[in-house]
Amino acid sequence: MSKDIQDIQLACFSLGGNLFAVDIMRIKEIIQPQKLSALPKASQALEGVINLRGVVIPVMDLRKRFGMPPAAAEVASKLLIVSLVRQKLGLVVDAVMEVITVPVNEIKPPLDNSLGVGMEYLLGVCLSNDKVYMILDIDSLFGVSD
Repeated sequence: MSKDIQDIQLACFSLGGNLFAVDIMRIKEIIQPQKLSALPKASQALEGVINLRGVVIPVMDLRKRFGMPPAAAEVASKLLIVSLVRQKLGLVVDAVMEVITVPVNEIKPPLDNSLGVGMEYLLGVCLSNDKVYMILDIDSLFGVSD
């Protein structure tokens, strides 16, 4: 017997003053930033690659991808290792906060692209504990040009 998905668990993180969330099933692990190896002719969004237990993983700075200013030196960032269709990707974020459970029917469609930073990379928007979280479409972050 098939049961429709009613709730989704989202891992929440901050980037600047914005709150984002990613489906927890797409996150493989959360680690401290590591030393990067540069890529020749890499896109502006890719910072380089890391070697994580023998697997080479490209790393993307979400602040750069969204056109945000660099983080202040005192901001201790985290690295989210997420699973894309064909590979893993490291995402540099300011801080990982919590995991929330949201009813699927309470997720609203993304806002108009002209309204803010990174709107074209969103699956939707949700409200939890009086905070608005933008749900990230991680598959749209890593395009053909990257």
